[in-house]
Amino acid sequence: MSGRGSVSAWCIDHPVATLLLTFALVLLGVIAFPRLPIAPLPEAEFPTIQVTAQLPGASSETMASSVATPLEVQFSAIPGMTQMTSSSALGSTNLTLQFTLNKSIDTAAQEVQAAINTAAGRLPADMPSLPTWRKVNPADSPVLILSVSSSLMPGTELSDVTETILARQLSQIEGVGQVFITGQQRPAIRVQAAPEKLAALGLTLADIRLAVQQTSLNLAKGALYGKDSISTLSSNDQLFKPQDYAQLIVSYKNGAPVQLKDVARVVAGSENAYVKAWSGDQQGVNIAIFRQPGANIVDTVDRIQRELPRLQEMLPATVEVSVLNDRTRTIRASLHEVELTLMIAVLLVVAVMALFLRQLSATLIVSAVLGVSLIASFAMMYLFGFSLNNLTLVAIVVAVGFVVDDAIVVVENIHRHLEAGQGMREAAIKGAGEIGFTVVSISFSLVAAFIPLLFMGGVVG
Repeated sequence: MSGRGSVSAWCIDHPVATLLLTFALVLLGVIAFPRLPIAPLPEAEFPTIQVTAQLPGASSETMASSVATPLEVQFSAIPGMTQMTSSSALGSTNLTLQFTLNKSIDTAAQEVQAAINTAAGRLPADMPSLPTWRKVNPADSPVLILSVSSSLMPGTELSDVTETILARQLSQIEGVGQVFITGQQRPAIRVQAAPEKLAALGLTLADIRLAVQQTSLNLAKGALYGKDSISTLSSNDQLFKPQDYAQLIVSYKNGAPVQLKDVARVVAGSENAYVKAWSGDQQGVNIAIFRQPGANIVDTVDRIQRELPRLQEMLPATVEVSVLNDRTRTIRASLHEVELTLMIAVLLVVAVMALFLRQLSATLIVSAVLGVSLIASFAMMYLFGFSLNNLTLVAIVVAVGFVVDDAIVVVENIHRHLEAGQGMREAAIKGAGEIGFTVVSISFSLVAAFIPLLFMGGVVG
């Protein structure tokens, strides 16, 4: 075989075009590399649904036996469910249902709703509402959890600062998706009724509830219609201070008004005094930050870290923001190990080639081919939507061996023709052309060995 008409012959006959094409591949790889999403493993989004049930005042044992158990019985009959976990706390139960990868999340949601309707007859009659469900992605855990604490500021004020300043600023950072606040102490007015005083006046808790609801509503006031204009009346009837609520009239007894302060104690507090977050020995608020779909985890966290000093300056001096959990620490560590392995593998390959080929030119040629192939592979990864994770890096390490094997075989065959007295150009064309098809066939056979994995289900597929 002369090798004329082959791809290698065309490249040798057109050196300028070959160099430009090589440079283009390297340039595309360099541009694509920083844009590759970074993750510990390839994303496998299992269809997952979270079910929440509320029963105020019920203990965790009651929630587990009277709410969680009937639901679990019905959910266990749903086809395609691979995992079910439940947790019960004071007044609430959470169940997480995970399904096989090939099951539609919409179909699973319909079956979950049907199971909830079936279990409704076995649930406590005093439940305020039926259990609710929502679709979740278990792989999309928070990329960063921040702790906001203060040694002097009350919990309600700290929650307000966190929600109005920190959460809004964080949500505007590139790559940030959702921002959730946990342990939040939203301000509220708490009415602590005195049962003996209510009984003495013939009143009930319903009377207090009705008085508070009717008085604290911000209702429309109407409008004034003039000859040529209309003026809207505006007045805010909502109450915000405990002393204002204390003056509310609950009822009339013997012609005298009964005020709220006569039958209850009105104090400023929080909506839920049983939900709190702690940073060391200080009460605080936690912020869970999620990334946008497809965003680079490491880059997103780096942007947040760079913005934290600026955000700290916007807060009161007594408020401190610290990193509670950084998901990228483990990602960086694992990727660093694989990258180090890749670098060592490349250096060892070059050293082995130099030892056995014993020719500087041949070693440099194979090393250049290896470098171009590695960099160009990043462009292909970006094109096909692959992320930079442990599996793709291991695949690159394995591919290094394939590329070097093929390159050494071609270089050795070219040198055989050179030793036979042929010119460098003719030897290159013939040497590459003779075994070019064989090398390509071997490469395709290695790729074909992994094709069955494409038809496998589950995480492996």
